[in-house]
Amino acid sequence: MKKIVLIVVVFVFSISANAQTKRNIKQEEANKKLVVTFYQQLIGDKDVVAIDKFLDNNFITHNPTMLNGKEPLRTAFLKDFSKAPKIKIDYRHVGADGDLVFLHIKMTRPDGKVEAIADIFKIKNNKIIEMWDVIQEVPENSANEHPMF
Repeated sequence: MKKIVLIVVVFVFSISANAQTKRNIKQEEANKKLVVTFYQQLIGDKDVVAIDKFLDNNFITHNPTMLNGKEPLRTAFLKDFSKAPKIKIDYRHVGADGDLVFLHIKMTRPDGKVEAIADIFKIKNNKIIEMWDVIQEVPENSANEHPMF
């Protein structure tokens, strides 16, 4: 009897674990491609068309300096980024987990300073619906031997 109970318990937990870890790798890869293409087109190529092509109409940003929606992003881009030189985005890490895509980027600004950027994008129906971003200037000297990239 104890063996039967043990077998049933193990079986139930294994089914539960499989249900929780089921991932759609094909969709995650498509989501990564969508985000990388968007980022290169908008930030790297300075092509504002990317906003309408890749963002949902109800786009949400968690950047405390920006309003939600496509138009505030378009306005900020045209004001701050559109005159900067075109660049090839230096992706250091790109990952996905379900509907979230993570970017870790090394960005060299026009003034030569380097920034570490971490962005998270949420995807729904092949559109970016939400974004979080963190930007940190890379210091000249580090307190430890671990690089930021």
